Amino acid sequence: MTGHSSGAMRRFIGVDMGGTKILAAVVGPDGKILGSAKMRTKAESGPAHVIARIGQAIHLAARDADISVSEAKAVGVGAPGPLNPHTGVVFHAPNLPGWENVPLGQRLADELDLPVFAENDVNLGTLGELVMGAGRGAQDMVGIFVGTGIGGGIIIDGKLRSGARHSAAEVGHMVVAAGGPYCGCGRQGCLEAVASRRAIERDLRAGVAAGRENLLPDLHGIDPGQLTSKVLARACKAGCPLTRQVIDRAQWFLGLHAASIVNFLDPQVLVYGGGLVEAMGEALLRPIRTVAQQHLIHRTSTPVRIVAASLGDDSVVLGAAVMAQRRWAGASNS
Repeated sequence: MTGHSSGAMRRFIGVDMGGTKILAAVVGPDGKILGSAKMRTKAESGPAHVIARIGQAIHLAARDADISVSEAKAVGVGAPGPLNPHTGVVFHAPNLPGWENVPLGQRLADELDLPVFAENDVNLGTLGELVMGAGRGAQDMVGIFVGTGIGGGIIIDGKLRSGARHSAAEVGHMVVAAGGPYCGCGRQGCLEAVASRRAIERDLRAGVAAGRENLLPDLHGIDPGQLTSKVLARACKAGCPLTRQVIDRAQWFLGLHAASIVNFLDPQVLVYGGGLVEAMGEALLRPIRTVAQQHLIHRTSTPVRIVAASLGDDSVVLGAAVMAQRRWAGASNS
């Protein structure tokens, strides 16, 4: 969408840098997206090329908002991997070839001549939901994003918790099934290994191969990773016994995981996002709430809220803009 407003308006640019796409947005002080642009990442071309494409996406978003990039105050970037939020150095990005200790923040700042701040993308998705989405009004919140993998973010007293080694909120790698399936991280029984879309697909393929009754399409013709969340949601709604059993199991582990988080951090709200949540909505969340409630230590008249994220694909760019605004303001006041 395109917006026109006075030159006095403080605008910030948020960027969601993924393995396959880059989304950039100009965001006004009221949290409205004034202009946006999306383009392929082309990660195979290496870090320098990807950073140049981020710059291009930012210029296109600014054009869509009818401003020049120089009119923005700062840029926030969400990167898919662990990084140092103080220096903007990406330690490692699993889905971006060649991304080892890349100074993303500094390189992009040099290219744009603007302050650039970087943070993990899922952390920023959580921050976006806190300020403008389903977590609005909370001070203590945990975001859990269930997709191909499972990631999360922690908000304490209204601020992102990064951790002593900048690796807080790896909620997908909390062990919920000791001795269970191997996870991509190399350990056994992580939540991601039993409740992510990748794990669900693995179990469905095993069930189909074993001859279990199902209503799924012919999985022999579907490459791994192509069994989408929408296909899973349709199979569940149609009453596919195998899909229902596999997802029931994932929901049980997600409920145990939710209870552990609440017992440990006592947040006001857990916000669930990601493709599986978007596709299934309340059908996915209701059993998670039930299992979590059964395993909570402290039950009160004001129970933790377990809700679906509301910002969809915009959560990271909006969170990135919020982060940029906060850190720009902090630097300006120091």
